[in-house]
Amino acid sequence: MIDIDGGLLGAEAARRLRQADCCVIEPGLSDDEFERIEAEYGFRFSADHRAFLAAGLPVSSPPEEGDTWDKPWPDWRNGSPDDLRSHLAWPAEGVLLAVQHGYWHASWGKRPAESENARVIAEKHMATVPQLAPLYAHRFLPTGDGTHGHPVLSVWGTDIIYYGEDLAEYISHEFEEGHEHSEDWNPQASVAFWQDLVE
Repeated sequence: MIDIDGGLLGAEAARRLRQADCCVIEPGLSDDEFERIEAEYGFRFSADHRAFLAAGLPVSSPPEEGDTWDKPWPDWRNGSPDDLRSHLAWPAEGVLLAVQHGYWHASWGKRPAESENARVIAEKHMATVPQLAPLYAHRFLPTGDGTHGHPVLSVWGTDIIYYGEDLAEYISHEFEEGHEHSEDWNPQASVAFWQDLVE
């Protein structure tokens, strides 16, 4: 079943990215490629993220100064599997690093005194939280077949902020010079756990 609203949102995001003329865009991912990627990495793209990547696969862009990624757009077609796995793991790994420095989510119960024991428990909890898929550098979208319209999150450990009300608005915010959020800009967290960390 096709998610029409998600498809329209993803197509609009792709149109805005082409208009911004900020990166190389290869032909979009095919249904077979999506099937392979989702099977290999164990998640399902949201409908808008899927439509965005089907319209064109952005593969290169100048990295931001001091950025972690040489190639901030994940290359789902030809990228290194290790790099893609590392990019997918970035949000959870950031939380686990924060746990070693004192962070603890209230829903996890009492924190163990030893940081290594705390990390073990946190890893079990993090394995159950909704997956985030990398969009660009440390900007992420929640995953989930048939879902769409999630805010784009900028994720750095437990320092998480909204970076776009949805995928299309994010593209404008990130890549269109002089773009300002509208006066009624009011992104709403849409997935469990991560919504607790949004500032």
